[in-house]
Parts: sequence; C-alpha cells; structure tokens
Amino acid sequence: MSAAKKKKHNTEEYLRMYTQMVRIRAFEDNANQLYLSAKMPGLTHMYSGQEAVAVGICEALTPEDKVTSTHRGHGHCVAKGAHFKEMFCELLGKEEGYCRGKGGSMHIADQANGNLGANAIVGGSMGIATGSALTAKRLGTGHVTVCFFGDGATAQGLWYEVMNMAALWKLPVIYACENNGYSEYTRTEEIAAGSLTARAEAFGIESFEVDGQDVLAVNKLAGELAARCRKGEGPFFIELDTYRYHGHHVGDINRDYYRAKDEETEWKSARDPITNFGKWLIDQKIMTADELVAIDNEIAADAEAAVKYALDAKYPDVREVDMHVYADTAA
Repeated sequence: MSAAKKKKHNTEEYLRMYTQMVRIRAFEDNANQLYLSAKMPGLTHMYSGQEAVAVGICEALTPEDKVTSTHRGHGHCVAKGAHFKEMFCELLGKEEGYCRGKGGSMHIADQANGNLGANAIVGGSMGIATGSALTAKRLGTGHVTVCFFGDGATAQGLWYEVMNMAALWKLPVIYACENNGYSEYTRTEEIAAGSLTARAEAFGIESFEVDGQDVLAVNKLAGELAARCRKGEGPFFIELDTYRYHGHHVGDINRDYYRAKDEETEWKSARDPITNFGKWLIDQKIMTADELVAIDNEIAADAEAAVKYALDAKYPDVREVDMHVYADTAA
C-alpha cells in the first residue's frame, strides 16, 4: 500500500472512530432526557464516558464477529452497527425496535450486526459469549467473540467457569472487563481483592491492561488480539480502565455519598475520550475544529430526529403479548 493510500485509509478509520464515539454520546444524552422527561418506561444505564472501549474494540472486529453486552449496553450496540431509530424505538417499547419493543434498554439484540444481546443479569452473557466462541471453533468460521462486562461481574462464579473452559479449549474469545471504578455504588477496590488480570492469568489466559479512554490504544490491542484469536491463540483477557460519567442508573443522581464531584470533574475535563481524540485529530492535521463541530452537529440532529420518530412510532399490537416468548418447537 502506498503512503498516500495508507494515510487515506487511516484517516477514514480515525474519522469513523470519532463519529462512532460521538454517536454513542448523543444517543445517551437523548436517552437520559427521555427518562428525565418521563417519556421512557423503566430504568436505563448510561455509557457516557466509556465510548473509547466499545468503539476501539468493535472497530477491530468484522460484522460477522460477535459481541455480548451488559445492562450498560447502548455503547456496544451502537459501536457494533445499530441504528438510532431502531434503538430509540426499543427503549420506548415501540414495534420497530430491535426486539419489537419487548426487550427495552437492557435486552437489545442486533443479530444482523453480530450483537448477541445485552443482559440485565450481571455477568449473564459470559456463558453466551463462550458458547459463541465454541461454535466458531467447531464450525471453523474464523469468527471472534468479545464478551463485555464490568468490574463488578468479576465476582460472579460463572466468569471462572467459562475462563477455565475457554483456556482448555483455546477458544477465540476476548473477555473485555470495563473497569469504571465502581460496582454499582461501591468502589472496585472494596469489592475486588488483588489483581483482575492475575485472576485470568491463573487459568493460563494471556492478559492485558489498557487505558480505556484512549481509543487508539484500545483499537490497536483489540486488533492484535482478534488476529491472534483467528490463528487459534485465544482466549485473551483485557482490563480497560475507564469511567462512567453518570450514576449507576439514570435515577442515581445524588452521588455525593459514594463519589466525589471533583473526581467526576477531573475525568470529564482531563480524560474525556471524545475531546482528547478530537484534539489529537486536530493536532495531527487530520481534521479541523470546524469539521469536527460539523460532525457533532450532524449527529446531534440525527439523534433528535430519531427520538421524534420513535416517540411517534406505534406500539406492538396487543395480540403480540405472547409472541417471541417461547421457541416454536412444533416444526
């Protein structure tokens, strides 16, 4: 590849990563407002602040590669290719949602883009991801599965069971732990003894720690590990140091009793993944400040239009109440 073509190729990748991170932030900002304005049923869990993790990893995957998500899963969904309209429809219980409005915030699945689904059970998707990787190995598809989960999920026994199997069978799976510093309302160091990477290494799983606010660092590592998985060198474990800007869920507004305001301000001002990547793009003369603002404004308008569309969309017919609940085994 010539130097000019390589630069253009990299520029397109950088632009897409920036765009995807801004799309996640815009989605979350609007989802939060839907809750605060009492237009959205139920709770949701904001991903704002962790965008570099989802985008850095998913941009290293193919559309056929699989991911499993968490209760804080909107970022993974968007990063893997989900569209605003279908996602907002799902949050609002509308027929055009990814699960026809029946899954809601914590159960969005987008099979067409390799998203096997979010999961309200902490650590609940770990077995699904490992099973997906086993399927890929048995069928020889060459596909990789990434299992996203939070630091709190490392207390679940299922994690140790699946890591043991994945290590024994050398499965093409990457366990991606988003350590945002808190397990609900408790600091990670108060619920997790020792090193998280050491826990995976005890099973002979090669483990890494990376700055989850640096989309380029995350993307580089994810790309290398995905390529190695395809060669049969998996599984792998990554601890991604990141931070959630909102509370545990949208109703967790007064956080003073467990998290300092100064801490939140520091992360937002000094370590914001979108702001810092935008500055890097400008410094490298890849984009101008005006061009980035234009991207931000276009995405904000797209999100606003999608929200309006979803609010006006119709609900599923009442006759669907018992559809999609059980598998049809009559055939």
